[in-house]
Amino acid sequence: MIEVHNLTKHYGPITAIRDVSFTVAKVAGYDVFAESLEVRRRIGYLPENVPLYTDLRVGPYLEFVAEIKGVPRSDRKRRVVEAMERCRILDVQNRLIGKLSKGYRQRVGLAQAIVSDPAVLILDEPTIGLDPKQITEIRDLIKSLAGDHTVILSTHILPEVSMVCSSVVIINQGVIVAQGPIDSLVEQFFPTARVEVEIAGPSPDAVREALGVIPGVVSVTDVPGSDGIGRYIVESSRGRDVRGEVFQLAAQRRWDLRELRRIGMTLEEVFLHVVAGEQSHTGESA
Repeated sequence: MIEVHNLTKHYGPITAIRDVSFTVAKVAGYDVFAESLEVRRRIGYLPENVPLYTDLRVGPYLEFVAEIKGVPRSDRKRRVVEAMERCRILDVQNRLIGKLSKGYRQRVGLAQAIVSDPAVLILDEPTIGLDPKQITEIRDLIKSLAGDHTVILSTHILPEVSMVCSSVVIINQGVIVAQGPIDSLVEQFFPTARVEVEIAGPSPDAVREALGVIPGVVSVTDVPGSDGIGRYIVESSRGRDVRGEVFQLAAQRRWDLRELRRIGMTLEEVFLHVVAGEQSHTGESA
């Protein structure tokens, strides 16, 4: 359990966050100011650029980290082995860290973050600089860790957030502008459902008029194309799936229906919508 209340952080003249509050400062029941040492003992941290000791071998490095994190000697070996197993680096435990690939070094970084079995994991851009295969592997690893730890992921890669996180906090210019489960944010900022339709043959005006009278349809918009096929985005009231009616309409009018699919709103669309709204509001205030 993490609770943050009215948190502000400055880096010189730059305000990184301003009066931020959310529940996910207490960490595992401890106050970050009055009991900072206890808090740090319960946090595993993976920075964007992991400061690994490249002249050490993987196993001894993790044993060293476990020692300085206060893991009891009697548990140290077991914890190191468990961390290597979770991060799938047992096969490289005797290799020099400096000789490992970027993907394996990132795994070692995750292993050092979990070797003390912390209640909370904070991961800063954990997949930056990795190739697609490595990104998938690290992403799967993070999802598996979420079963035993509270994981806070800091990243600007929004598709990654959608694949890994159950809840998000969007911060713009140091201020929280949206937070909550992704599905809830989509419903909050996009109260309509969208369907993409491809129809060959009839005039766009005729298609728009016919689609527009389907119950629940809010708007019908053309999508520009150059292959002679009409593409349309049909927006309807949330909870109304109009695909059946669109199909029946196309069949009745003998239209050549090429495609009919629901379009899911993305976290990126939510982010752009929220940030654009904040910037517009700021401009009006100025």
